[in-house]
Amino acid sequence: MTSQTFQLTVLGSATPYARVDNPCSGYLVSSGDTRIWVDAGSGTLAQLQWHTRLEDLDAIWISHLHADHSADLLTAYYAFLFADVRLTAPIPLYGPPGIADRLAHYLTNTSTRSPVESAFDIHELYDGRQVQVGELTLTSREVAHGIPAFALRAEAGDRSLVYSGDTAPCVGLTELAEGCDVLLCEAESAGAPTGGEPQVHHTPEDTGETARAARAARLIVTHVGPTLTTQQAVARASSRYDGPVDYATSGAVFTIG
Repeated sequence: MTSQTFQLTVLGSATPYARVDNPCSGYLVSSGDTRIWVDAGSGTLAQLQWHTRLEDLDAIWISHLHADHSADLLTAYYAFLFADVRLTAPIPLYGPPGIADRLAHYLTNTSTRSPVESAFDIHELYDGRQVQVGELTLTSREVAHGIPAFALRAEAGDRSLVYSGDTAPCVGLTELAEGCDVLLCEAESAGAPTGGEPQVHHTPEDTGETARAARAARLIVTHVGPTLTTQQAVARASSRYDGPVDYATSGAVFTIG
């Protein structure tokens, strides 16, 4: 059991684009001196610097490669290699298969491939991958988003935070979140898809049901779609889950456990 403070700091939670008061998806997960940037949506790089120096990050973890979860990796690359940030080694980057080539594709402007590996020590995620980063144990589970996408369980001693990333309700997320102290779960969809389209997001009701099924001690609703107010999303999630429910307001800090 660790006595270190285990915290979730919300850098942003907007979708599908950054708003004047809310960047896209991004979070700082920290325990003691360990700091992990979880998802790097548009606008989160700036917010991250209110809470930590970039060179003090221990790792970056990316749930999937949609821009509202990963776009600020592009500007972080320039910060790490060509500005005033001084890294002693490339920063560990955990992300979906193909993330290195995706970054290089966007960053290469000549016939010479941009040296993304000089900025990022890249490790591809897979279902069930577990790694230790400082004080934190990170476990990934594949989830249902129509592209390679992963949820995250971060543990510090006997305390646990689970982040859904973007996903429809699925067994992988529910199993990963079993008995967690905090479930940070998206609620982008206002309603079930129509016209035979596959479901790739939670509705607020789904979010509450996932928290209930996983027996999560606390639910934080995030990534609420533009057709819903945050108050509506929290109320609808609360109709399916009896525990405490909060919204991931940009700048909010939550203590885990």
